Amino acid sequence: MTAVLSSTTAPEPVEDQLSGPPRRSVASRILGWLGSRLLRVILLVIALFWLMPVLGLLVSSLRDETDNRGSGWWTIFTAPAQLTLDNYRDILGNETILRSLWNTVLISVPATLLVVVISALAAYALAWLNFRGRDWLMIGVVAMLVMPIQVALIPIARLYGELDMFGSLLGVVLFHVALGLPFGVFLLRNFFLGIPKDLLEAARMDGATEWSIFRRVILPVGLPAIASLAIFQFLWVWNDMLVALVFASSDSQPITLALQSQLRQFGANMDLLATGSFVSMIIPLIVFFSCQRYFTQGVLAGSTK
Repeated sequence: MTAVLSSTTAPEPVEDQLSGPPRRSVASRILGWLGSRLLRVILLVIALFWLMPVLGLLVSSLRDETDNRGSGWWTIFTAPAQLTLDNYRDILGNETILRSLWNTVLISVPATLLVVVISALAAYALAWLNFRGRDWLMIGVVAMLVMPIQVALIPIARLYGELDMFGSLLGVVLFHVALGLPFGVFLLRNFFLGIPKDLLEAARMDGATEWSIFRRVILPVGLPAIASLAIFQFLWVWNDMLVALVFASSDSQPITLALQSQLRQFGANMDLLATGSFVSMIIPLIVFFSCQRYFTQGVLAGSTK
């Protein structure tokens, strides 16, 4: 009779099962603490240097012309009595600046909304609808991404001249829409492709139409990318000067052209230029920080599946 001996693995001691990662030495903890603090200090210094021009612009807008010509903006730390709100009162009474600021709103808001709406619809079609020539159409969108803006200025200017749209707000808005659509379609399509296909198929099995799927599934899921596109487009249009310089007239000029004309007219009126520049910068900052939580997700749209 042969005795069969079954070997069993001895259980690990309780101490070994409960033990976590190896304990760090005191020196390692000190180095880790110093490293994290040093990194924070470096990032803080970089942020301060990055914000220095903005701080200088703000302080210059709160000083009168005599103080701006006589000393640098940093002297307010020793002479805070230089700060005044007179420049902002003057600029609120400047008809040219106010009209140009309103023109900028009338250009930026429609150009942003049209690009977002059209890009979302086109991106959904290119991502989830099957039709002939879809891939070639996407190749054309990518090709338009690399086309420089200067190539389109002269042909569009001739077209606007024939249609009597030269110098109008509508002409500036339409050019910005055409310029922003390739990037918008490319960005949103990449994000929409990351949406699970089963989600759309389940909606179709429940009897949902393509419009219902787009409105109730695609838009809520794609909100980060859509908000990010809106931020990009709004900032580009708000800060644009080249398109306005070519297609806008004196009655339809945005704030960028108005400030440039004031510089050419008066030369060294730092109080007006600093105040107008800071006012024109406040609205994009508000838009950016209000949608900041969607920005990172939108930038990474389509990078992961």
